[in-house]
Parts: sequence; C-alpha cells; structure tokens
Amino acid sequence: MTSSLDGQWFTEVFDSHGSAFSLKVSEKLLDVQSPYQHLEVYATETFGNLMVLDGCVMLTDRDNFLYHEMIAHPALFTHADPRRVVIIGGGDCGTLKEVLRHPGVEKVTQIDIDEEVTKAAERFFPALVEANHDPRAELLFADGVKWVDDTPDESIDVLIIDSTDPVGPAEGLFKTDFLKRCHRILKPGGVMVQQSESPLYHSGSIIRELRRDMQEAGFDSVATLPFPQPVYPSGWWSVTLAGKNADVGAFREQDAACNEMPLDYYTPEAHRGALVLPPFMRRAFAE
Repeated sequence: MTSSLDGQWFTEVFDSHGSAFSLKVSEKLLDVQSPYQHLEVYATETFGNLMVLDGCVMLTDRDNFLYHEMIAHPALFTHADPRRVVIIGGGDCGTLKEVLRHPGVEKVTQIDIDEEVTKAAERFFPALVEANHDPRAELLFADGVKWVDDTPDESIDVLIIDSTDPVGPAEGLFKTDFLKRCHRILKPGGVMVQQSESPLYHSGSIIRELRRDMQEAGFDSVATLPFPQPVYPSGWWSVTLAGKNADVGAFREQDAACNEMPLDYYTPEAHRGALVLPPFMRRAFAE
C-alpha cells in the first residue's frame, strides 16, 4: 500500500487490488516518526480527524465506532462471564473504551508497543480515551508478544488482538506460534478475537490462513464476522473469533439485547447476522 497528499486530498492506494480511498483534508495536525512507525494526523472536511500509520488509514472520528464496537462486543458477549481482558495493540484506546462498558469486567490490560499512538489519541481523539482513567484499566507500552510469553497459563478470559495490518510491528501477531501462546494463556472457555482484514480482498488468503492457524494452535471453534468500514481498503472489514473450549458461533443474545450501552452499530441482530457468512467467503474458507 502507498499513500500520497495531492493538494487537499489524502489518498491511500491499495496497489495489489487496483483501488484507492481519498479524504479531503484541511490541515495536517501532527507528523511524528516514532521508533516503530510514521504517525500522521489530519483534519478532514467530512470525517473529522484522521490518523495514519505508515501511510495507512487507521481511524477517523466519523466511523471508528464500527471497528471498535465489532472487535470488542462480539467477543465479550460470546464469553460466558468475561472478567479479565487483555488487548494487544489498540493504542488509540477505542477498543479499551468499548470493553470497559461491560460492568462485569474487572480488569483490562492494554499493551501497545508505541506510546506515540496513545499520545496522539489523547490530543486529537479525546472521545476514544474517555475510559483511560477507569480504575479497571491498565495501559502498558511494551512488546505484546513478549508480554504474552511472560503471562501465566490460563489466566485470561478474553484476548483482543487489535493490531495494524500484518506487516512491520504487527507481523508477528498473525503467526501460528503466537496464536499457540495466546491459546496457552486463555482459561478454558476463553475467547480470542483478532482483526482480520478485508473479506472482499483477503478471504482466500489472510483470513483463511488465520482461521487455519487458529485451529492448528488448538482453538476448538472459529468464526469470522464481516462488517462495514468505509475508510479501510474495500470499505468492508472483519474480525475473527476463536474459542478455547467455547463455541464462538453462539453468544449471550439475551444479555446483548438487554444491555444499555450507548452503542452506534453493535446489536444482537448485527452480531447474529455477521455470523452468517456470504457464499463466497464460505467457499474461500473451504478451499
């Protein structure tokens, strides 16, 4: 993927699929080279603020709720009683905010390698960091793979891998060996969820391979949930759930229906519908 700034337009080009996405911008608000990646923030005319990492769109004010709600709530409502939650990545803190909406959660540890992302969120995306000072929240800036290695067996209920694309700092988070380590630290009944790229572009490659790797790592069930995401390549994204002695094809529908969270996308109906994959995805996964 490449990106460019041509006059007032920021454009991310997805070369391998001959597509691009553009937003009209009015101002560059931040340009930082961290030890890990190039971080930019722009003000746009219609999508609020825009965060870009290494030329790839990460989030905007206007539509980030789609991703953050769908990576958090399906996993939390799938687990029978989530109390101990860990987020690997997620430095913008939007996923952390969604997890902490669940009153039964007792502790959430977020481990992101790049503190600059959280600093940028605090400055330019204040709505995402509203829960950072919740006493149940722990923010660590460290290597998530090493943190998993140092974590005791069967000590986590839900593990959320809120990573960037499988390149650079996030590449190791898509490997079978890492998934085996994730399986080790989950309690029986535990649920893991990982962002899994575009259903349209990656069903026959990244998503299919991730599902197979999860099964090889010892997970008993796997489910991929697609959802709209306008600013990501193809405008369509997904998360993939995996269960350790848990069926991720079912969830606590009554609890999801009775929740009083002020959500903008997730509903039990949306969750149920996302579990029913379109034929082209089912064919890709069966190959």
